[in-house]
Amino acid sequence: MTTEEIRLVIPAEEDFRPIAHLVTGGLAMRLDVTYDDLDDLQVGIEALLGLRDDAGELVVSLSAEDGVLHASLGPFPPDKVHEVGSDGDLDLQRVLDTVCDTHEVEERDGGAWVELTKRIAAMAGSADGEAAGARPEDPAAFGDGGA
Repeated sequence: MTTEEIRLVIPAEEDFRPIAHLVTGGLAMRLDVTYDDLDDLQVGIEALLGLRDDAGELVVSLSAEDGVLHASLGPFPPDKVHEVGSDGDLDLQRVLDTVCDTHEVEERDGGAWVELTKRIAAMAGSADGEAAGARPEDPAAFGDGGA
C-alpha cells in the first residue's frame, strides 16, 4: 500500500493558520475520521502553529496509513519546541501528550520538526462507530433517529 502525502507550505503568520486546519479537515473528511479525532489533531497542530508568527515558511505534511494519521510540522526554533510552560499556561508537551498518540521532535535543516501521530477511531458503519464519535452522515448519533 502506498502512502499519499499532502504537503502544505504557508507563511508562518497567524493569518494563514486556518489554511492548515482546512486542509487537515479535508483529509479527515476523506478518511471518515470522527469529530473527536479530528479535534484532537487540530488542537495539536494549533499548539505547534502558535510557536511561530513570522513571514518565514512553515511546512505542514499530512498522511494516513493503516488507521493512523501522521502530521509533520516545521521548522521551529529548537528552544521554542523544548520550552516548559510558565505562568500557569499549558505547556506544549502536556497538550501533545493529551491529544496525540505519539509526538517526536527531530532536528533537521537547521530547525526542529515535530512529528505527530493519531490513531483513527473505528470507521463509519462498524459496530462501535457511534461510540467512537459522531459523524454528520449518521442521523441517529444526533438524536433525530428518523422519527
